[in-house]
Amino acid sequence: MFFSQDRKQLREGFFSAWDKQQQQQPLTPLEEIIAGVIKMHPEYQKLVTQKDQHAEREYPPELGETNPFLHMAMHIALHEQISTDRPTGIRDVARQLLEKQKVAHDAEHLMMEQLAEEMWRSQRYNVLPDEQAYLTQLQELVRKL
Repeated sequence: MFFSQDRKQLREGFFSAWDKQQQQQPLTPLEEIIAGVIKMHPEYQKLVTQKDQHAEREYPPELGETNPFLHMAMHIALHEQISTDRPTGIRDVARQLLEKQKVAHDAEHLMMEQLAEEMWRSQRYNVLPDEQAYLTQLQELVRKL
C-alpha cells in the first residue's frame, strides 16, 4: 500500500500509521518506520491527524511550500536504502555522516538533499536514477564535513 503511485494511498499510510500509534495499536514494521518519522517531525503531527484537510492538499513548490508528505517519504526512502544497503555502501556513508553530525535527523537531511537532487535529475532527463552517482555525491559530502 505505502509504495503506491497513488497519492491518496500514500498519504493514507501516514494518517493510518499515526492514528494507530496514538491509539497504541500494534503497528506493522513499515508503520513503525512511518510513525518514527512522524515523531521526528512534531511540526507535522497535527497535520497527520487532520485527514480531511490534508489528504488532497497541494503543496506547490513555486509558492515556496514544502510538501510534508514528500519530506517524510524521503526519510522513509533513506531508511529503506540504509536497511538494504542499496546502493551498496550507503549504510557506511550514513554511519559516517551520523558520526560527524551526531544527530540522525540532521544526517538524514544532508542525505535527503542528495537524494532529491538525483530524483530531480532522473525526472528532468527521463532516465533511471544513477545509484553510483548518488552514492558518490554522498561520499563527497562525508569528505567535505
